[in-house]
Amino acid sequence: MRAPDLRVLFLVIFAAGIGGTFQFGYNLSIINAPTLHIQKFTNETWQARTGKPLPDHMVLLLWSLIVSLFPMGGLFGALLAGPMAIKLGRKKSLLVNNIFVVAATLLFGFSHKAGSFEMIMLGRLLMGVSAGVSMNVQPMYLGESAPSELRGAVAMTSAIFTALGIVMGQVVGLRELMGGPQVWSLLLASCLVPGVLQLVSLPLLPESPRYLLIDCGDTEACLAALQLLRGTQDVAEEMEEMEEERAACQGRQARRPWELFQDRGLRRQMTSLVMLGSAMELCGNDSVYAYASSVFREAGVPEEKIQYAIIGTGSCELFATFVSCVVIERVGRKVLLVGGYSLMTCWASIFTAALCLKSSFPWMPYLAMSCVFAFILSFGIGPAGVTGILATELFEQTARPAAYMVCGALMWTMLFLVGIGLPLVMESLSHFLFVPFLCVCVCGAIYAGLFLPETKGKTFLEISEELHRLSLPMRAQGPTRSSREVIQSTEL
Repeated sequence: MRAPDLRVLFLVIFAAGIGGTFQFGYNLSIINAPTLHIQKFTNETWQARTGKPLPDHMVLLLWSLIVSLFPMGGLFGALLAGPMAIKLGRKKSLLVNNIFVVAATLLFGFSHKAGSFEMIMLGRLLMGVSAGVSMNVQPMYLGESAPSELRGAVAMTSAIFTALGIVMGQVVGLRELMGGPQVWSLLLASCLVPGVLQLVSLPLLPESPRYLLIDCGDTEACLAALQLLRGTQDVAEEMEEMEEERAACQGRQARRPWELFQDRGLRRQMTSLVMLGSAMELCGNDSVYAYASSVFREAGVPEEKIQYAIIGTGSCELFATFVSCVVIERVGRKVLLVGGYSLMTCWASIFTAALCLKSSFPWMPYLAMSCVFAFILSFGIGPAGVTGILATELFEQTARPAAYMVCGALMWTMLFLVGIGLPLVMESLSHFLFVPFLCVCVCGAIYAGLFLPETKGKTFLEISEELHRLSLPMRAQGPTRSSREVIQSTEL
């Protein structure tokens, strides 16, 4: 039997990723390079309008607002992603999402010429909305398009594109490239490039077969999409599995986010989603990035070379997520999560000790610098990618968009709170900054090890039945059936 040709699936991964989670990582990192230039521009703009310069604390306040509008927009995008994925489909949602990118690019590109820092604020908000939509729809689209034996690896590519976006943002933001005072507006507007790449490539590729069959009831379109994605005409076994899932969902409406919390049958799934989603955002990885510059400075890295060391941290996460993508179908989800959080606990403990003893031993700053890289590697191997798969694998077709709305809202809210609270935590806890994060990593490892079911190699229907048994062990099994031919899961 001829092996399936997965070239179209790889093209789908690239087209969805380059305009999806790549944009999230890219816009998360490029804002760091022009910090001083944008602050100076804000002050000069205000002085040109009023004749008086802004006080330093107001400049910092406006800068904080520019930065925090990105996760605020992400929260709106996450809430918008569910209805978009249901009404428009997975592929079309990603394409329509680029409207926000184009609008933000125009605002960024003309902000300097127009003398308006408000345009930068609005642009950051729109890019956040775009990132919020793509962070939810992309893994949903890829998870539903991949064969069960590759589903984890394919869904993990979302984390790879996030890490790739972070590294590319760090590289493009170098002073020698686009990090200078004259071109910072073009640096912000460069997010148009991945958007254009997606608009050119994604329309040529198929929609999610599961969406076409289960949501739209279009068997012919599903079969054509599945054959194109697998590169073979022999897809009868996979079609049969999807038909079984369709029958199990027959007559069910699309779930609303609050209904997921009310359904006892989804209690374990929702608990896992909230616990592990919160752990990923509160585990301290963002704090490591924030602390990295001072650690490198303490270790004696020259000031002009620190920007290259920062690129090394992003490259570590990219390498780790790639390794995780390769091994996830061999070792499973639980092993990567438990192992990742356990290693992060270890490195955070050593890092805290190194910060406390850095004045006593001359080699302690180097140990702290090593812990920075080790912590980021451990995060990339486990929580960075595996957590994003949970909403795809733990929920059935009619509940999946709502689950991603909950997951996205949680992620962006946590990101916003961490961004606001991290400077205060760093100032108050000093060298013991990582003690709270260490506790979160311990809780994440324990929960994943004891309560998260392994989903490696299982179909969506098998996962759903297993979780139903775990959540409702004393109740009769078996979904409600109906004679309706088309699943009306497009009705919110």
